[in-house]
Amino acid sequence: MYVMGVHNHIVVRIVAMGVVLGLSASQTAQLAQASDQAPDAEWSQSRQQPVVWERVQTEAIETEAIEEQQTGETEGQQAEEPTELTQDTAKQNTAEGAANLGLTAPSVVLMELSTGTVIYETDADTRRSPASITKIMTLILIFDALHAGKIQLADQVSTSAYAASMGGSQVFLEEGETQTVETMIKCITVASANDASVAMAEYIAGSESEFVRMMNERAASLGMENTHFEDCCGLTDSDSHYSSAKDVAIMSRELMHHYPEIQNYTTIWMENITHNTRKGSNEFGLSSTNKLLKMSTSFETTGLKTGSTSKAKYCLSATARKDDIELVAVVMACPNYKDRFSEAATLLNYGYAHCSLYQDAEEIPEEEVPVKNGVAETITGKRKESFSFLGTGGEDFSQVERVICYYEDLQAPVAEGDIIGYIEYRLGERQLGTTDIVATDGVEKAGFLDYMKKMIGHWLL
Repeated sequence: MYVMGVHNHIVVRIVAMGVVLGLSASQTAQLAQASDQAPDAEWSQSRQQPVVWERVQTEAIETEAIEEQQTGETEGQQAEEPTELTQDTAKQNTAEGAANLGLTAPSVVLMELSTGTVIYETDADTRRSPASITKIMTLILIFDALHAGKIQLADQVSTSAYAASMGGSQVFLEEGETQTVETMIKCITVASANDASVAMAEYIAGSESEFVRMMNERAASLGMENTHFEDCCGLTDSDSHYSSAKDVAIMSRELMHHYPEIQNYTTIWMENITHNTRKGSNEFGLSSTNKLLKMSTSFETTGLKTGSTSKAKYCLSATARKDDIELVAVVMACPNYKDRFSEAATLLNYGYAHCSLYQDAEEIPEEEVPVKNGVAETITGKRKESFSFLGTGGEDFSQVERVICYYEDLQAPVAEGDIIGYIEYRLGERQLGTTDIVATDGVEKAGFLDYMKKMIGHWLL
């Protein structure tokens, strides 16, 4: 049932409404009594502008086969308010340190992807060498370029002498050899290829140094405060190349959430590519460095990236899906290369045992929202994006209320996409969050001739 109300204590004709809605006398009396109560102060203070009307709804919840080689990813030495409420609740309901889960990795983070809620963390902001999980940012920039139309998957990428000279994990690209952008992505995601990473950096930015500048710029835009890159593949031992478990989770979320097609590559276990060089044509086998893909788990592994050097030890950013909940578990500086996978699995299992997700993507009912001084007198709105809320306390999301609110005194001009209201979500006395309502179409400001037409129209009536 929709309940309509008007702020600022405007008198509502309750009795007439009761007749229209077919309410009983007792129901009409209850509605009249409710209308005399002042609006919820907590709601009112959450937005400075008053609203014209609101609608309340109760919504139901939508509701190891190949061992890693000892030279796999190394430098040649070893292998490889609502949000705050949610995060506070998550931390209260989770262990405070890695020792409580029996983990040996000193820095870990468990994050839910759609909301960015941190479910579990230990030493999450300490700066550490990230090794090849650096390539997550490299992949973000590659997909940025793809979505911007600057490059295409079928583009041919030529390997420079510098790219071919990369050590550590590689696919042994030769100077002058060309591969498509898509093949390069497979080499990076499956085999953690340093040579392919540098070749793509040069193709997109002209040089690795310029690409690294772009990586740091992108990291800053994501709020990665404890990250600085010196190369595009994580091969360096420089103390100036670092990240943190939380920052790795942030960039993992960016890649998986905004470019879900990356899973077409991060879930590959084995695949062949073809080298076409002056020496002829030959097949080369790619084998995934992510053992979680073949481990028996209660969740679906969707990625993402491993990393290891003698300095970084063993690192992993593991992504997974279960019951429409997507999580990322980041493990840094794990002392044992196998333990990073089992400890990531421990984190993921812990998350799935403690989390439930409320999601709402249903479009709002069409409403004619008044606009002043416009060519048109009303405008309609639509939700800007879907809403997600992560619960960790056994919440009953079938009792979530959805309140649709439009701003008062909208003035023309209003452009398509301008914010004209918001949807608020509540569970009992608790505010879960909001999402914006934007204008479906634009309304231009009325001029003199527009007013004349309106006046003539009224006269003719």
